[in-house]
Parts: sequence; C-alpha cells; structure tokens
Amino acid sequence: MAYTTIKKPSDYFNTKLYTGTGSTQSITGLDFQPDLVWGKTRNDTQDHQIIDSVRGATKLLATNGTGAEFTDTNNLTSFNSNGFTVGSSGGINGSGDTLVSWNWKANGAGSANTDGSISSTVSANTTSGFSIVTVADIGSGDFTFGHGLGVAPSWVLAKSRDGSKWNNYFKSLGAGYTIQLPETSAKITNAVMWQNTDPTSSVVYANGNQLDSNESYVFYCFAEKKGYSKFGSYTGNGNADGTFVYTGFKPAWIMIKESSHAGNAWHIRDIKRSPINVVDDSLYANENIAEVTNNTALNTDFLSNGFKLRNTDTNDNGSGRTYIYMCFAESPLVNSNGVPCNAR
Repeated sequence: MAYTTIKKPSDYFNTKLYTGTGSTQSITGLDFQPDLVWGKTRNDTQDHQIIDSVRGATKLLATNGTGAEFTDTNNLTSFNSNGFTVGSSGGINGSGDTLVSWNWKANGAGSANTDGSISSTVSANTTSGFSIVTVADIGSGDFTFGHGLGVAPSWVLAKSRDGSKWNNYFKSLGAGYTIQLPETSAKITNAVMWQNTDPTSSVVYANGNQLDSNESYVFYCFAEKKGYSKFGSYTGNGNADGTFVYTGFKPAWIMIKESSHAGNAWHIRDIKRSPINVVDDSLYANENIAEVTNNTALNTDFLSNGFKLRNTDTNDNGSGRTYIYMCFAESPLVNSNGVPCNAR
C-alpha cells in the first residue's frame, strides 16, 4: 500500500480553471498561497506563462520559447493566500478567454543558501519536495548549488533568465543526458552539463558552459514524495490497450515526453480540463497553440493507482519506445490514516 504523509495533495498542488475579464481580477479557490503559477490560455494562441515568488510576480518566462525573462506589470500582479491576482494582460486574463493555471506551493520569496559552490536563493517545501532556486551568475565551469529539499530531486528544470532553451535533468534518464524544452528531439547525450553526477540530498551538479555561462538562472527542483508525486519512465506497447504506469496515487496532472525518439510532444493532461475518463484534452508545453479537445489520439485513463494509455500514438505509446513522465496526485492510493481513494 502507498501510505503517505500528504493526506491532501491539493494543499501543495492544484489546477485552477477560470475565465478572463480583461481587467484586474482575483483568482481564488486554492488551498494555499502559490509560489509557482504556470498559466495557459486554452481557447487561443498564447505563450505559456511561468511566474514564481522568488523571481517576482511580474517576471515571466515561457516554456514554449527560449527568450529572456521579461516584466509585465499587467500580468500576474500578486500571490494571495488562496490564489493570485491578474491584471489586464491577454496572456493570462484576456477578456472572455478560458484559462488554466497549474499551481505549486514552495516557501515564499526564499532565503540565502550556501550549500553549493555558488550561493543561491531557495524557496523550499520539504513536505511536498518542491523548491525554486535562483542563481545570480552560474559562472563558466563546473558548479553546485543548494536546492534545500533534504532529499535528492528526481527532476530539475533549468532556465536562463537571460534567454536559452530549458534543460531537464531527469533521474530515470541519468545525469549523462539532458532533454530540452521547447525542443521535440529525443534525450541528448551530455556527460558535462550535469557533471555526469546525480544530485545529492543537498546540491545539484551542473556546468556553466553547457548551460549558459555567466548568466542568471532559475531552477525548479522536484523530489518524489510517496503518494503525491512521481517522475519516471515507461515503455510503450503500440496497442490501444496500452501501457499501465503505477504511481501509487490517483493522478491530477501528467506531462509526458518521448525520450528515445524525436516527437512533437510535451503533452499536459489534468483532471480539471478532463474530469472523467478518458482524459483527452491536451495542452503542449512546447507550443503556444490552443488546447486540443477530444484528442482521441492521446486517450488516457487516470486510475486510483496510476494511469493507463488508451492509444497507439507514437508520441505517447509507440511500441518499444521510451517516455518520461511527471505526475502529481489528486489523492493517494492509501492516505496516512489507511483510507483508500476511489477510482474515477
């Protein structure tokens, strides 16, 4: 049984749907004050919006682009006790637009961390295994930075604030590889970027030349927490009765990327946009396109203990192909009181 200390995952991660007004509005209904908000317009072509409490509410990055951080004072303007406030920006509050935000709790604006060879600012939630790390200058050679989680992260998402691709360390791929957003290519062999060394309970290993030398960086670090989060790999079977992936909880959000081959896929699915099985509404982290609804090519079932592919698409379930996935829980299979969750 998958016992967990996190009885209510929505205290640390939650998806929020809302409609834009084109003028200032408060988005409420979360069970926490978010520290990372990932927003996307569903019905229109707009960039993904990545905003966090360490860089500041008005500072934006886009997963579907390589551009530098920019400031928009009319975008997300504040993080609030049960949500956030947005201004008039069309990217996150266009009048009449339907929008989604995926929200994570860290630990506020962060504090100084000197665990690594270079100092960092870290906002860490050790309960849920999530931290936001900023480094003012990563230098040009090997370096380490503290992540504040107390356990080794399984997924590190790295982005230069001065402009570059997003690089991903992923435990199931190993520290000799990176995989990039917004690229659709397979994993890339690179024994230098992460120093061919997995993160420890205190630091992440990286190389400035392989990232972007002497630039300012943000790192989002995720450690697995039983019954709440899972980051792994699976092999597709090319069959509509597809691969089942055990997570130990009922998923609330999944992102999948093919790692063994190139594929136009960083698919994101969640329980708010697709409240019943099969889950078939997709957004793509690497593209600014509108949501693809009733996307039967990517049919997936969210189950009480994992997810099952119900499609034959090579971006999701190609025979013998390998995929990485990032998954957060709606509810654990069995909580810390021994209470099981129900299937959808």
